[in-house]
Amino acid sequence: MKKYYAYGAALVLLSAAPAANADWSVTVTGATDYMFNGVSQTNNDPAFQASLDYAADNGVYAGMWTSNVDYGDDADQELDGYFGHFVQLSDSLSLDYGIAYYSYHGGNDSSALNYGEAYSKFAYTWAQGTSEANFWYAWDYFGTGAGHTIVEVAHTISLAENHALRFSADSSNSLDGDKYMWDVDGTSYQHYKVAWLTSWMGFDIEVAAENTTLDIDTADERIVLAVSRTFAF
Repeated sequence: MKKYYAYGAALVLLSAAPAANADWSVTVTGATDYMFNGVSQTNNDPAFQASLDYAADNGVYAGMWTSNVDYGDDADQELDGYFGHFVQLSDSLSLDYGIAYYSYHGGNDSSALNYGEAYSKFAYTWAQGTSEANFWYAWDYFGTGAGHTIVEVAHTISLAENHALRFSADSSNSLDGDKYMWDVDGTSYQHYKVAWLTSWMGFDIEVAAENTTLDIDTADERIVLAVSRTFAF
């Protein structure tokens, strides 16, 4: 889930919908980096991630997701919980909305980073692929007390059977620069990503090229590989 999705978690080829009639599932992921909106959460090192998810027939879903992290302090593990609802509004339009809570562990003060977030994701499937408009709002971003928003637009096109390209651009915006900023005076930054999605022998594979407008070594241009496997039961 964290944070998509998107929010480095499960890799989905042309749909943001939870797996229909899957009930329970476990997904494990190995990635060359854990990227959140173009910023490494593992100090440019690899990540191992896992999730436990439940999806009901009526579109309600819930789950937990975890990954190693490295922020240069004692926090070394992230554990997220989320609850949401996927709605097929029409043959072409869907809505995914919910709430998530991100918690951090490993040190005495790690919990100071904890925060909650609400999200809504719209997807429209048409002849040229699937277009998305996604929104996130946190009222206490990383425990700083600052409000924070993320706005993303994306489009996925099918290249061939079992091969797709996803283009995305998102903007992260701090609503209180006195409490949380990027760079020296930056209250916002932009992130761009192109990802090739495929699957092989039951493994979902994403190879992504991404960059941001930030001038820091954990948010510069890079290629990220993620391989995941989902087990439904």
